[in-house]
Amino acid sequence: MNALNLAVMASKDAGIHERMSRLAHHLGLPLVADQPLKTLNAFDAVLHESEEGLGLQLTGKGAPGPVRVDFVGGSAAHRRRFGGGKGQDIAKAVGLADAGKRQLHVLDATAGLGRDAFVLASLGCRMTLIERSDVVQALLIDGLRRAVDDPEVSAIVQNMTLAPGDALRIMAAMETADRPDVVYLDPMFPHRRKAAAVKKEMRLFQDLVGEDPDADGLLTQALALARFRVVVKRPRLAPDLAGKMPNYRLEGKSGRFDVYTLASIRQAEPA
Repeated sequence: MNALNLAVMASKDAGIHERMSRLAHHLGLPLVADQPLKTLNAFDAVLHESEEGLGLQLTGKGAPGPVRVDFVGGSAAHRRRFGGGKGQDIAKAVGLADAGKRQLHVLDATAGLGRDAFVLASLGCRMTLIERSDVVQALLIDGLRRAVDDPEVSAIVQNMTLAPGDALRIMAAMETADRPDVVYLDPMFPHRRKAAAVKKEMRLFQDLVGEDPDADGLLTQALALARFRVVVKRPRLAPDLAGKMPNYRLEGKSGRFDVYTLASIRQAEPA
């Protein structure tokens, strides 16, 4: 259940209005008239569509700009071009250097806005994204839809499949034949509300979906499912999930990747 009081905003554009009406019905949210967000006090945030795509926007005077999924421009484009390729810690953590010609199937069980999944897809991984928040699902669907039409990133996002729903349930039901090579977890961790480094989307996400009380269970299920390893993204000083120490860590200035190895990717038979 959403912790924020949300609505979907209509539009004077007939096509957008129809999409927003269907979205409001699907999400079970009220549809409000197109109006200035700074004067909309009845709701904490609204979903609305502009030329840039679907966005989740806090209301009220001085609210920050919308949070949306953008795989084409902005930080996603910069990282795709200049992020360091397979030398990035996330690539090392999932084992791309050991994969050779094998295309790793990575299950991102806590997809959020899909940014890490997009990085891994751009490096050649086949990604399955699980996201349980229906509102975040809507943002992901919109971002993927727009990216498919872009000639530079279309081939990348075609390697990304969204599986809406609860990660524990989906992982428990996955067929043995399609077990992921790697399960990637980035569970919501409580952020200090006044910390300058906390981005607007993290503050908004925490208010929208709350923390992940089942994070320890996610690790247990992931370890039972993955073929080769489980990777957990954590703040640098955060405790280990389920109190379970990883085989090794890759640490950065503010975050780290905990790597739980189950079998050797390098020594596995080619896929």
